[in-house]
Amino acid sequence: MTYHPKSDFMTVMIERGFLADCTDYQGLDEALTSGVQTAYIGYDATAQSLHVGHLMNIMVLRWLQKTGHKPITLMGGGTTKVGDPSFRSDERPLLGPEQIDANIDGMKQVFAKYLSYDDAENGALMLNNAEWLDGLNYLEFLRDIGRHFSVNRMLSFESVKSRLDREQSLSFLEFNYMILQAYDFLELNRRYGCVLQMGGSDQWGNIVNGIDLTRRVLDHEIYGLTTPLLTTSDGRKMGKSQGGAIWLNGDMLSPYEFWQFWRNTTDADVGRFLKIFTELPVDECDRLAALAGSEINAAKIILANEVTALLHGADAAKAAEATAHEVFEKGGVGDDLPTYELSADELGDGISIVQLIVKSGLVKSGKEAKRLINENGAKLDDEPLTDAGLMLDASALASPIKLSAGKKRHALVKLG
Repeated sequence: MTYHPKSDFMTVMIERGFLADCTDYQGLDEALTSGVQTAYIGYDATAQSLHVGHLMNIMVLRWLQKTGHKPITLMGGGTTKVGDPSFRSDERPLLGPEQIDANIDGMKQVFAKYLSYDDAENGALMLNNAEWLDGLNYLEFLRDIGRHFSVNRMLSFESVKSRLDREQSLSFLEFNYMILQAYDFLELNRRYGCVLQMGGSDQWGNIVNGIDLTRRVLDHEIYGLTTPLLTTSDGRKMGKSQGGAIWLNGDMLSPYEFWQFWRNTTDADVGRFLKIFTELPVDECDRLAALAGSEINAAKIILANEVTALLHGADAAKAAEATAHEVFEKGGVGDDLPTYELSADELGDGISIVQLIVKSGLVKSGKEAKRLINENGAKLDDEPLTDAGLMLDASALASPIKLSAGKKRHALVKLG
């Protein structure tokens, strides 16, 4: 990247590693220095919570607002009914309107932690594309919008090509998705003066479509910017762990587990993640990334504290660090550990340790729990667990017990 930006926003994007590509670096940079600009990212409501994989682009919206511009979080109440086929090997399951609305309510809780939805000139807007998509007249839409799209060109986009090359079916419903997303950009430009769409680099084709459509219909100059698809240094997709997705809603993943995810960052990723997921100055991120040996662990704790404080608040970050200290360094039982409350009905006359390990969420199946025990990876109250046939009754659970899978994953089990 040889371009030297004038605007604060583009400077942040380049310095902190947020920028993968842009349709017109100079044009966008000049627009950003000429006054408050409006930009959006779209989120389909496919789950009740956003996850860590969304966090990079949420930080992009936060920096956009911090540098004086106006972010739009566009909820895909309309497009979720179709499903984005980008780089998927199969069609998404279709959700009903009630589930979509419930998912949007869950996702809104996260955005409010990072953005200010107020009446300021650069106050964020929360919009839903069902507002203009639900009422579309199909014939008018085909005539006014559909005529601007070349099927030959749509077939050349990598997201579509990858499906067709593998001879996997792509339904007409999904093929329409990119037209609807392009139409979102047109409507946001027409209604709110939005000049920039941002998203992951897998959205490049969809973003370019929206720019072309808006230029053809409204003759307006608008822009697209993408962020790199983030993988960890060992090649894994960001946001997945042994236990599943790293959710951003506290009721789906505890602040402690969220903190622990960042504390377990690989050494090679610390500097990059500090720049992307925290607001620490770039020089400080570089200094922390250069720490070697056991000192890098101090940088990981700073990373975990900073990221957790942004999402769950400074108190939650402090409590998570205190729990980790208690559990890892003193071998104690931290108050903040993920806890499973066992009902009297579940306990009955007794319950097997294998079932408890599964119920606590440390593993997903009894088979996995048995393997963990056989390979000496399980502990009960910090003592090695060797008997996969162990049964526990009410007296054994009179006080909470601590279960561990390996060195880093722990849970409490107590009677409810």
